[in-house]
Amino acid sequence: MRLPSRLLGALVLTCSLLGLHGCASLQATQTRALLAQAPADIPAQVVLSDTPFYPQSALQCGPAALATVMQSAGVAITPDELTRSVFLPGRQGSLQIDMLAAPRSHGLISTRIAPQMSGLLHEVAAGHPVVVLLNLSLPIYPMWHYAVVIGYDLPAGDVLMRSGTTELLRMPLSTFEHTWARSGQWAFVVLPPAQLPASASETDVTDGRVAFERLAAPAQAIQAYRTALQPWPHNLVMSLGLGNALFASGDVRGAAEVLSQAANEHDSAAAWNNLAMARLKLGEHDAALQAAQHAVRRAQSSEPHWLAPAQATLSEVRQTLSGK
Repeated sequence: MRLPSRLLGALVLTCSLLGLHGCASLQATQTRALLAQAPADIPAQVVLSDTPFYPQSALQCGPAALATVMQSAGVAITPDELTRSVFLPGRQGSLQIDMLAAPRSHGLISTRIAPQMSGLLHEVAAGHPVVVLLNLSLPIYPMWHYAVVIGYDLPAGDVLMRSGTTELLRMPLSTFEHTWARSGQWAFVVLPPAQLPASASETDVTDGRVAFERLAAPAQAIQAYRTALQPWPHNLVMSLGLGNALFASGDVRGAAEVLSQAANEHDSAAAWNNLAMARLKLGEHDAALQAAQHAVRRAQSSEPHWLAPAQATLSEVRQTLSGK
């Protein structure tokens, strides 16, 4: 379960570390299930030993955790370089929304992962260190802390982390689940556009790609969407994103092909509208008119929020035709 959206921009994070090995949750049901029957599709033990380590300075767990995963994803960066982007001195910490946003300006995609212990372990088994948000104190007096999960040891019942000033922190999985649950099991991975998380849902992958496109160069966005459309070829939002990125790159013919498929498959006003713009750019005026008319009809019948843009596109197509 995610944290309520109203908290995402107001959560103040401190970065102290407590000795919690005696605080294992009596409700660590996911841990009990994992230890009772380990997943058959991942190794029993994994350590991503090549993951960088940045001992955090006071209150700097956010920049340190981000630098760790961004370095692992191939971008050379230090916590000091990220401090301005994600650390708020007045709040003495880093906000979740900023943690997700910062990698995008460096050509990397932040993606929320499923709030489940099994999903977390699958990411690590796939070679993806995971940023997690923990509450290292009591719910009534939270002490928020970002750490990076880099491994696990199911026979020993431990999770392994880069955390604070400890390069390899072992914590019982049950204790970890308890402290992680207090953040709604909030976690994310940072990967290049050509890679996908191992456990994230279609919705979270889509959200990560859409947010990335806003800052990415068209070539990066194209790669990101093509990669994600391989397991989810019928995703309308990502098909629209790919079409728009192709159009922005100058590949208008490629954009028209993608948008035509999306429009016919989903009967989407947005897809018909954008297809009309691509056909118009290609000089295919009759096809542009047909697509624009489809967009208006669809908006009128089912997608009224698209009616004004669709009518504007239809007007532009008609003006072009009248000027021929």
